[in-house]
Amino acid sequence: MIRALRPAGRLAAAVLLAGTALGGTMAFAAAPSATVTVQADHPGPVIAKEIYGQFAEHLGTQIYGGIWVGPDSPIPNIHGYRKDVVEALKALHVPVVRWPGGCFADEYHWRDGIGPRERRPVIVNTNWGGVEENNAFGTHEFMDFSELIGAGTYVNGNLGSGSVREMADWVAYMTADNHGSLVQERRANGRDKPWTLNWFAVGNEVWGCGGNMTADYYADLLRQTRTFLKPGAGQPTKFIAVGPSDDDTAWTETIMARAAKEIDALSMHYYDVASLNSVPKGTWKVKGSATDFNETEWFASIFGAYQIGTYISHHSAIMDKYDPEKRVALVVDEWGTWHDPTPGSNPGFLQQQNTVRDAVVAAISLNIFHAHADRVRMANIAQMVNVLQAMILTDGPRMVLTPTYHVFDMYKGFQGATSLPVAVTGPDYSQGGRTVPAVSASAGRGTDGVTRLALTNVDPNKAAPVQVRLAGLKAGKVTGRILTGPAMNSDNTFDHPQTVVPADFGDAKLSGDTVSVTLPAKSVVVLELK
Repeated sequence: MIRALRPAGRLAAAVLLAGTALGGTMAFAAAPSATVTVQADHPGPVIAKEIYGQFAEHLGTQIYGGIWVGPDSPIPNIHGYRKDVVEALKALHVPVVRWPGGCFADEYHWRDGIGPRERRPVIVNTNWGGVEENNAFGTHEFMDFSELIGAGTYVNGNLGSGSVREMADWVAYMTADNHGSLVQERRANGRDKPWTLNWFAVGNEVWGCGGNMTADYYADLLRQTRTFLKPGAGQPTKFIAVGPSDDDTAWTETIMARAAKEIDALSMHYYDVASLNSVPKGTWKVKGSATDFNETEWFASIFGAYQIGTYISHHSAIMDKYDPEKRVALVVDEWGTWHDPTPGSNPGFLQQQNTVRDAVVAAISLNIFHAHADRVRMANIAQMVNVLQAMILTDGPRMVLTPTYHVFDMYKGFQGATSLPVAVTGPDYSQGGRTVPAVSASAGRGTDGVTRLALTNVDPNKAAPVQVRLAGLKAGKVTGRILTGPAMNSDNTFDHPQTVVPADFGDAKLSGDTVSVTLPAKSVVVLELK
């Protein structure tokens, strides 16, 4: 069987993923090899660093306890921001953070979060757990946090329950540098010069929690609102329209046909839910455990990870009709695994553990984003701390880095790299009559001149021998790092934080223009070719 995936760039060769399933009784020595061809002589578009973006919503313990503890907390902090979390995020080179939501954004009124903290109103977070929100973390805290970790800013405006004027005033408050009353108010609140606002979204999930709108109605509101959003002089602000969920191509068609000229980007949301990718299909209500799962559920998540590539291709094809120059970016500003909440936790907090399975899903997804670098120019994993597929988990003063964090750390050399087309042929991984490619791959030439090759073996049982052919690339040395664990559901806990961590990988042999490597089962490997 031969399958083609959309390649990165016009000069890329077709990506072929082929082969036969590995039999359960087949000896490792007889396992067929995968062949990966890296076309370094046909470079593609740049992999936008923003593909490695993060998402910080007012949800569960993400903001309060995860990022913000306040300046008087006994937990070590930098002006109220957790020091351990800040240092961990800085090490990832986080390029952009999305805030304040999510569904929370369309009930958030920015004026509630400015001025002296003790005077800010207390509201109820009706979307996530029905808990009180004291607004201690508002515009100043978010923008300063982004500066602290060296990240760009993505603010999500309130279209659902707000107003055009409210959004226009917010943009001016953050970005203007004049003598207007909004700027004077910002200065009185402690910020003289404007912040840099990189991205601003007109609403969130307006087809659902953001207002239950039709595409035509939203397109009209979008055009109206965009008329009045005027960032300060010299600001790089780009505007994002609410795009589709999953494979809703009709939504994409409507927004692109009616409002493409008004926007710089179209969002897309996709969550990898094991139950929804199972056969027979399960339900959203019972998604499956984050840690107690079998191989059938492992496969469902892997299948779901590959599915995002199909959806991106569908939406990109529609966008190409209205925007052949690819001016409008597709931003996957909510993506990742979504499992059942951790038992005993508030179900509205969306707290879940993070295992080797999540790491493999992250690697597959990032490889797909690389392959679509011509159109996908930002992505924001859901979410940053303590929520869904988080980078970091905290519990009081304790912090642990998840397997997904380590994938992002291994991949950070791809930020701003020039994508190199990759063709993969080889065996499939099969379950229940369905198959996916056993090996996922991507390559890029970094801004530091180093060529990197990411390889993931999605099979949880069998190693994958791989022959890498380097077309147009002469390398004298290969080094690497690997991430795997003892079991499919291996995780990092506060008591055992080093169960799934990267290690040096020496099983890659360079001979001329060929690299021979054997990928252990359920592993993520990043090779550097110098």
